[in-house]
Amino acid sequence: MKNILHTIILSFFLLSCDLTVTTTDYQAGMDAYDAGDYATALKEWKLLAEQGYAQAQHNLAWMYEHGQGVAQDYKEAVKWYRLAAEQGFADAQYNLGVMYYEEKGVTQDYKEAMKWCRLAAEQGYAQAQHNLGVMYAEGQSVTQDYTKAVKWYRLAAEQGIAVAQNNLGVMYKKGQGVTQDYKEALKWYRLATEQGFAEAQNNLGVMYAEGQGVTQDYKEAVKWYRLAAEQGNAIAQNNLGVMHYEGKGVTQDYKEVLKWCRLAAEQGFAVAQSNLGEMYANGTGVTQDYIIAYMWFDIAASNGYEEGKKFRDAQESKMTSEQIADAHKLAGECIGNNYKDCG
Repeated sequence: MKNILHTIILSFFLLSCDLTVTTTDYQAGMDAYDAGDYATALKEWKLLAEQGYAQAQHNLAWMYEHGQGVAQDYKEAVKWYRLAAEQGFADAQYNLGVMYYEEKGVTQDYKEAMKWCRLAAEQGYAQAQHNLGVMYAEGQSVTQDYTKAVKWYRLAAEQGIAVAQNNLGVMYKKGQGVTQDYKEALKWYRLATEQGFAEAQNNLGVMYAEGQGVTQDYKEAVKWYRLAAEQGNAIAQNNLGVMHYEGKGVTQDYKEVLKWCRLAAEQGFAVAQSNLGEMYANGTGVTQDYIIAYMWFDIAASNGYEEGKKFRDAQESKMTSEQIADAHKLAGECIGNNYKDCG
């Protein structure tokens, strides 16, 4: 699942008739947690959790999940999330759904993830609404349904969830579940970019580069690509590299191409890996090196990029069997090093 959000909301949710005692004990845990004194927070909340207080159960689960004041224990986290969720506490319903989705402390089960996220979403819990949208868009545990995906994305987007705003923009751009509408796509991308959301910054850059819903403007495209690239977004890093390669919106600069494509390639982005291969194959901005070129094409192909496979196969005709063997060896070493220091 893309961009699944996981959150803790440490707020008051009291079921006790003895509000004075409960509030005091809960606040003591809150104060300790905020001060980084997890052991004391754990002690205060565990007492309340064992008495059935849903908020304390939820917070205790969070601490077990993240190993705060206690050894990390996903099964124990699930236990406490479930107790709070069964009382109707939306935060816990949502987080329990995420545990099922991410296979933490339980067997991965998309149906259970959907069940708990839906219960939270129906209470207006925005992150859960977004996750339901993802599951409908991807067809996970349900029949793929773009219309329902749009419904849930919109509910979350209207509450200001940046990833939902971006995803709703994607649906409008592609015409999935809604009539294709570039202006609506731009609207939602812009709202997400105002929160600094890197994927939306890249997507807005694409709209400017392609002139979709706006006048084509390469400089504006470069601006948005750069903002996303500087946050580490691999697709934007590659796109920024391509703009430098083609001299669109910036002066052509092969060193910048290599810089940005390498950053993306080191994150495992196959298109950028293949682009690096082309640079080495053609001697563009670097000394021509068929072995390094083949290495990057081979890596891109291993990551499922068909163009990389085509380039690799074409490169073989220019190489000896020994060079090909060396390139395969380098590719294996590069993959083993998580694409770092690969030449």
